Amino acid sequence: MLINIILIIVGFVLLLKGGDYLVDGSVAIARHARLSNMVIGLTVIGFGTSMPELLVSAQAALGGSPGIAIGNVVGSNIANIALILGLSALICPLPSSRSILRTDIPFMILSCIVLVAIGLTDHIGRLSGALMFALLVVFVWWQVHKSRKSSASQSADDASQKPMPLWRALIVVICSFTALVIGSKMLVRGASDIAASLGVSERIIGLTIVAVGTSLPELFASVMAARKGESDMAIGNIVGSVSFNCLSVIGVSSMICPINSSRSGFVYDYIIMCILGLMLWLFLRTHHKIVRWEGAILFLSYVVYLVYTVANV
Repeated sequence: MLINIILIIVGFVLLLKGGDYLVDGSVAIARHARLSNMVIGLTVIGFGTSMPELLVSAQAALGGSPGIAIGNVVGSNIANIALILGLSALICPLPSSRSILRTDIPFMILSCIVLVAIGLTDHIGRLSGALMFALLVVFVWWQVHKSRKSSASQSADDASQKPMPLWRALIVVICSFTALVIGSKMLVRGASDIAASLGVSERIIGLTIVAVGTSLPELFASVMAARKGESDMAIGNIVGSVSFNCLSVIGVSSMICPINSSRSGFVYDYIIMCILGLMLWLFLRTHHKIVRWEGAILFLSYVVYLVYTVANV
């Protein structure tokens, strides 16, 4: 028990400091690359923090466990939107830019719809996976191209601000990602062992501790970004993670091994994921920010979803 408590404490510290330094390093990379913080949140942070989901789903696909592959992605997306953005907005309201409303959130919702449409066919083959992954690549390329073009006119204004050297920023980001991954694993392992020793079933542990555990990197990255006033990076992290999960995690996993039975037991979860995506878009469209009471609604939505899911195991 003592070892598990130590694992939880050390894991929490690694997540806290990893998320802190990840934001600083990512902001420096954005300035060197002439990219907006939103694009860095969508790409470097969003994709990087989604690597645990990619590894879990790819291993599940290879092991012939489609339920884990799909459930990991859908569950993480629900946690990303409701739990992480909800908590981040409770800490600090998250204002949004026009780009988020016009392109990024709609693309995230489109990614969810694509996943649901293909998932309901009960089979995600290699061709479908390749098309999903290609759609994400095109979107990222377009975002990077647009960001560099719009930031060219602002380079003179940013010249007076000297970020940390690029080599140092890259090292900081790599070390931060490593700390987030190791920290999340330690926290999940310690919590899982304690739960198992208390007689909690493996399925409930998987639905709660493991599902939230793979989203811990996004949680700490977004919370730290919100605390540092980088709201675009906080929202971009989640939008990028959800899009990455839908198109890349499932796309790559199905290219490695086609996923069968992708519909079984997930229709309800598919619906919740899409509803939460639309709620996020409506909140941002109404106030051009996620205010605290809207963050509370998102967070409570996740609590209700979690309780209902566990109660119906």
